[in-house]
Amino acid sequence: MRIAIANDHTAKDLKDAVVAHLKEKNITDVKDFSPQREEGIEYPDYALSVSKAIAAGEHDLGLLLCGTGAGMSIAANKVKGIRAVACSEPYTARLTRQHNNTQILCIGARVVGIELAKMIVDEFLSAEFEGGRHQVRVEKIMSFEKL
Repeated sequence: MRIAIANDHTAKDLKDAVVAHLKEKNITDVKDFSPQREEGIEYPDYALSVSKAIAAGEHDLGLLLCGTGAGMSIAANKVKGIRAVACSEPYTARLTRQHNNTQILCIGARVVGIELAKMIVDEFLSAEFEGGRHQVRVEKIMSFEKL
């Protein structure tokens, strides 16, 4: 599993904890698109980098971390072919993969603590798209990109 990850200035500690957690789970193919500085960060730029990498097939799934998860999610969803979701609990993270085939999980460091974030990430990464009736819905959603 190839993971792309990025954070803004509010979520650096959360990103570091999530990356360490992934390593503990033997998920080592993680590319960090995060800025090297902590000032003047424009989170849409990092959401774009991760989303483009996912859309191009360079990575399988993405994790975007900011203050609430909302801004990263909005920005990521502007990239054609991307389905990103902001989650603050594990159940939605699992179902959004199973039913919506989302590729990017967005978490808010100001909303979710580190231990809960790890549980959310675990549910997201372990879930698989179920297809079937859900495939028709995903295709309908993706057709909206042509509007």
